[in-house]
Amino acid sequence: MVPIVQSVLVSIFMMLDSSSEFAAQEIEKLEACIAKLETSPTEAYEDGLAWMAETNRAKARHCVALSLIELGHFQEGAIRLEDLANATDGGSIEERAVYLAQAGNAWLVAHRYEAAELTLGNAIRLSAADPELYKDRARARVLQKKWLGADSDATEALALSPNDVDALKIRIKSRLNLKELDFAEKDLKVALHLAPKDIDVLVLRGEVRDALRKEGHLNR
Repeated sequence: MVPIVQSVLVSIFMMLDSSSEFAAQEIEKLEACIAKLETSPTEAYEDGLAWMAETNRAKARHCVALSLIELGHFQEGAIRLEDLANATDGGSIEERAVYLAQAGNAWLVAHRYEAAELTLGNAIRLSAADPELYKDRARARVLQKKWLGADSDATEALALSPNDVDALKIRIKSRLNLKELDFAEKDLKVALHLAPKDIDVLVLRGEVRDALRKEGHLNR
């Protein structure tokens, strides 16, 4: 399953209006749609289209957008998710942030990094306390070699989720490219303590040591 949709079930229950049986039924239908994505995305897409034809409600459109992403139509899925986030029936602030986060990650998979950065920035405006959003935007910025912005986002993620190894890895990479080698080495030591066998961390250790050597720092 595309990672974008794997996070849906984590956030899906916050969408439930417990006072409404109809809302509960819609949640069940969306869960059924998501359950089909891994084994039969085409069937999930067709179910979503039928659901849309019947009601055209937000969760039906969400089902279709996620199905399109799972089928590899990343751009169309991202656009539909953004439309959903901006729709009058898009739901709560939390729901709209979820749609934008999923859209941003779809843009990333589609190699549309500027679009990903913009959309994830909009998601952050709605959910500024979510470290995952900062990491996702940092990845979009890394892929554009926007090292200062990536460093800033990784730092925000670490402020919200200290000792997050993925955020540390992004910040180490950014600081290497910003020639902030002492700070990169400091982060590296933390990352090695937290994840001594992580392949990416070990690769970064080699890159940091190589950069320090080339700059004439201590022979480490």
